[in-house]
Amino acid sequence: MPHQTVRAQPSLEFIPPALNPSLVRIVQWLLPTWIHWQTEIADVQGENVEILLDLYEQFRAGKTRFLIAFRHPSANDPICLAYLLSHIAPKVARQRQMSFKAPLHTHFIYDRGIPLWAGSIMGWLYSQLGGTPILRGKVDRQGLRSARDLFVNGKFPLAASPEGATNGHSEIVSPLEPGLAQMSFWCVEDLLKAGRSEQVCIVPVDIQYRYITPPWQALEQLMGEMEADSGIAEKIKGGGRESAAEISGLSGSEAQLYQRLYQMGEYLLSVMEQFYSRFYHQSLPGLKAVEEATNPANEPAKIPLSHEEFAARLNALLDVALTVAEQYFNLSPKGSLIDRCRRLEQAGWDYIYREDIKQLEALSPLERGLADRVAEEADLRVWHMRLVESFVAVTGHYVLEKPTVERFAETSLLMWDVIARIKGGNPFDRPKLGKQRAQLKVGQPISVSDRWEAYHSNRRAAKQAVADLTQDLQAALEGMSTQA
Repeated sequence: MPHQTVRAQPSLEFIPPALNPSLVRIVQWLLPTWIHWQTEIADVQGENVEILLDLYEQFRAGKTRFLIAFRHPSANDPICLAYLLSHIAPKVARQRQMSFKAPLHTHFIYDRGIPLWAGSIMGWLYSQLGGTPILRGKVDRQGLRSARDLFVNGKFPLAASPEGATNGHSEIVSPLEPGLAQMSFWCVEDLLKAGRSEQVCIVPVDIQYRYITPPWQALEQLMGEMEADSGIAEKIKGGGRESAAEISGLSGSEAQLYQRLYQMGEYLLSVMEQFYSRFYHQSLPGLKAVEEATNPANEPAKIPLSHEEFAARLNALLDVALTVAEQYFNLSPKGSLIDRCRRLEQAGWDYIYREDIKQLEALSPLERGLADRVAEEADLRVWHMRLVESFVAVTGHYVLEKPTVERFAETSLLMWDVIARIKGGNPFDRPKLGKQRAQLKVGQPISVSDRWEAYHSNRRAAKQAVADLTQDLQAALEGMSTQA
């Protein structure tokens, strides 16, 4: 969709959880129909589901409180997790003659930004389903208090993604944020203060997607559309760096498609380097070599890159894109790319959703015009951060090291996201390549209560305990991802 002018808005209000058991049952009943009509998912499978069933039984007996930490490669992940709990788990319980009490459900933490693009109806629905929002780019005390209370006192366990956002890759786990580990220790602390004896644990859940029929033809069509949008077919001739013989696991036509994908990546990299160099006056390593090879028509030349060179130049480009936005908001480039994205998102919201203006309607036309101009400019600057979000998990070797159709499709769709944003289109309106099977695997619970002694001795020990728990959760999710 074309860019629309953004006007100043009232401050973002907290949406309190208001669990509605009747609506939970209705949504669970409608879930198979929703999945069938609104997604590409044709089948959902679960592994080690009995682990969750045992934990739910202990939860209802007042013996444990637990948090489901699920991988987040796709926007469909919460739907698949809900289906696992509401349809697969009861079936497994009946087959194994295990006791369970319906409904199996969770409270959950969601990004406060979702209702901004999905509509206010989603904020209402999430609230009625027992969800609680969080602002990702700052210390959201109200959001943290709500999530902390649900963890300790909620009718159901809590679910959240420790990655904080989707990364588009089934087999790459983004660096985990420490918030869930910290919240788990707070849960132990709150239970002890209340004189309660429940044990606290985190349950890792891996989610991956597999195409039921490899959509190579759809991918070739998608590649052709991206080539047409970028004009690459007319500007760059010849094959990619890898020959078909060097790409094990792919047939000749599939290997040729990989060459086109990699060539497209190099071309976009070169174009965006020149864009930020020329119009935002940014210095980029490697751009000089590209400019020296540019033809007289001032078109980016084909310079085959090693995968290491591609990754290095891509990271430099992402850094520059964030720098352009950070300079406008006067932010220091601290932390990882993901950390910087979160702070920029919040900075943009602070300029659009004005907490400092109590009544927008009371502003004079002059003041309102200036507020709208600030909001519009902030939205334009946040656009650079959105580009980085799409490519933050991309590497130069993801497809080649394991050339499956899933990895090819994931990388192609991320590239499509970037082109869609550049064109001013809607990145949420992704092409549908083919029917998928969602595979959810429940991991072994990680005890948090057993780590309490190490956590509460002093502040330094607490910080280390949070880091260790986060790392152990990361290792558990990565282990399940590679085993699938």
